[in-house]
Amino acid sequence: MRRKYKAEDEAEINITPMLDIVFIMLIFFIVTTSFIKEKGLEVSRPSNTPPKQVEQKKGPIVVKIDSSGNITLKGRLLERKAVQANLEREKAEKPESPLIVAAHPDAETDALVTILDAAEAVGVASVSVATTSR
Repeated sequence: MRRKYKAEDEAEINITPMLDIVFIMLIFFIVTTSFIKEKGLEVSRPSNTPPKQVEQKKGPIVVKIDSSGNITLKGRLLERKAVQANLEREKAEKPESPLIVAAHPDAETDALVTILDAAEAVGVASVSVATTSR
């Protein structure tokens, strides 16, 4: 005797619970995301041209960073702690002068950040960053 096989109903996968979970996770991530605008310092892009030599009484304040990270102002080597005090003195002599940071391409960023922080603390209005020739 032969058995008759009935065509059984095909098993279907119910994806409704999975979609519910996905939408709940999406809502959770949207709600927990924080949108904070960080405060930053606007700096102009460096150029390959060396800084111009201008008359010292009216020209910009030029701070140089060499390849080993040494900071110089008017040919004098400065310690990192003394950068802000020297920038204050220069700003007192030339209140409207912009600051130009002439950095060597191989210099570490730490020296640049030190100068930019000091410039912001002193209140220098215009800061430009330039690269020096190797």
